Amino acid sequence: MNKKQVLDLLGLAQRARKITTGEDLVLKKIRKHQVQVVFLAADCGQTTQKKFSDKCQSYHVPLATNFTRAELSVAIGQVRSIIAVTDSGFGKKLKSLLFSE
Repeated sequence: MNKKQVLDLLGLAQRARKITTGEDLVLKKIRKHQVQVVFLAADCGQTTQKKFSDKCQSYHVPLATNFTRAELSVAIGQVRSIIAVTDSGFGKKLKSLLFSE
């Protein structure tokens, strides 16, 4: 997996306004089946990690936890530890980069 490529694409999705950030908003989008892939910072709290891994598993949403809060924040230009990609085009490309091994 090319981390730089994934983070660049995440930044592009941010500029295209195709992502949602923040715990409550991301949970709402997951429940409405409007999320393609979720990025969760590897260094966020254990409670948050468990909540989102369980939620993503039950709604069959891919979850990427191999980035730090700093990496995700720099990629989108905001300090965030949870990011959901809502666009199917960006989602498809990110999933192919993240999970094709």
